[in-house]
Amino acid sequence: MEFMDRNFLLDTECASLLYHKYAEHMPIIDYHCHIPVEEIANDVRFRSITELWLGADHYKWRMMRSNGIPEELITGKGSDYDRFFAFACSLERAIGNPLYHWSHLELQRYFGINEPLTAENARDIYNRCNEVLTRPDMTARNLIRKSNVRILCTTDDPCDDLHFHKQLADDASFEVQVLPAFRPDNFLDIEKETFASNIERLGRVCDWAMFSLSDLKDCLTERINYFAFRGCKTADHGLPFVMYTPCDDETAGVIFRKKMDGEEITREEAMAYRTNLLLYLAKEYHRVGFVMQLHYGVKRDNNTFMFDKIGVNTGFDCIDNHTPIAPLTEFMNALATSDQLPKTILYSLNPIDNTAIDSVIGCFQDSSCIGKIQHGSAWWFNDNKQGMLDQLTSLANLSVLGNFIGMLTDSRSFLSYTRHEYFRRIVCQFLGHLVSAGEYPANMAFLGAIVEDICYNNCLRYFEFKPAK
Repeated sequence: MEFMDRNFLLDTECASLLYHKYAEHMPIIDYHCHIPVEEIANDVRFRSITELWLGADHYKWRMMRSNGIPEELITGKGSDYDRFFAFACSLERAIGNPLYHWSHLELQRYFGINEPLTAENARDIYNRCNEVLTRPDMTARNLIRKSNVRILCTTDDPCDDLHFHKQLADDASFEVQVLPAFRPDNFLDIEKETFASNIERLGRVCDWAMFSLSDLKDCLTERINYFAFRGCKTADHGLPFVMYTPCDDETAGVIFRKKMDGEEITREEAMAYRTNLLLYLAKEYHRVGFVMQLHYGVKRDNNTFMFDKIGVNTGFDCIDNHTPIAPLTEFMNALATSDQLPKTILYSLNPIDNTAIDSVIGCFQDSSCIGKIQHGSAWWFNDNKQGMLDQLTSLANLSVLGNFIGMLTDSRSFLSYTRHEYFRRIVCQFLGHLVSAGEYPANMAFLGAIVEDICYNNCLRYFEFKPAK
């Protein structure tokens, strides 16, 4: 078999047909990413393949560290070529790593380079990529267009004025919808030293004196309404785990005031505060129609020496094994009891939670929406071939795979839309194996509709996105 040819990962006739006839040309909705919206608004151009590839990709940074590359050539001030060469040396040893596939898909789709990247040909490929990047069609907006993206949702602090989103919405020359996503972690993470300053910053944005938890909730409601006005359809949360330590508003207000006054709070108090505020936010999401995304099961910033040197989101996070199900179900039940549970997507970084999540989502489905509670696509350390197959298998076993809303990038890179191709090929491989094993009929029209729905249609319906401009 040829290296990453047109039938890459498509090892049955059925899989190949499903991908090339149904999946390959479907548009993309990237409903959770970390692309800086100002780079889209300003239609930035990248000075080199190094800036584009290594500028903000902690996946690649971790791989390079594992190959003993000095930090100067990873996040430091090494020359663009030296950093690219160091990455090439690392990549050729990363057999079986999804980065090997993603990187070569990016070279193929955006640069027309089909040979494997090695230390030997690194200089030639570096020069060829940089030559391509000088073309007029290689700006940020055009890379999004080339990827067949119709809608993408950035990740935005509630204090953001969203002026770049407005600029893009008003720009008739750019047909892709770039929508904000509400990310209120700074106001839930009461344990952090920056909590009080974040509260004060929100108060300045809302022109509101922040004396109480009630004031905070009112300000967050104001911002939710503003985000909704700007086209927002989803709120995203990064949690260590979904906790449920219920307390009344008065108790939560006392905890809030203690923290604002500079007093120490206990872990139990922090959990009670977070539970109270997250329940409030979830009810607000239900009111305005936001989809609530809950990402949990991550232990962050483990290497404090490196954290102190280069900060957050630089590749020093890992899977946590404290992802209890009981508080998750209790949290969701508290919302369902009052009929205020919003559409919800659950992601755990710990792959052992696949089966548990798929059993949980079945407890809270209802007739208000097809697949109201979703098991999100294999996330972060799991968005590799085996991780995706495990998530698809579990979801198919315990829920309705045909209602799955599919892939997202969770990325800061303009080239990462090849991850949608990678995912789509794996979906078609998975379905093709079921057909080849006689476990599902070879009804291509019906199978093709399932593929198109998972790739695009289910997501469009679920988030209630409006048609493109």
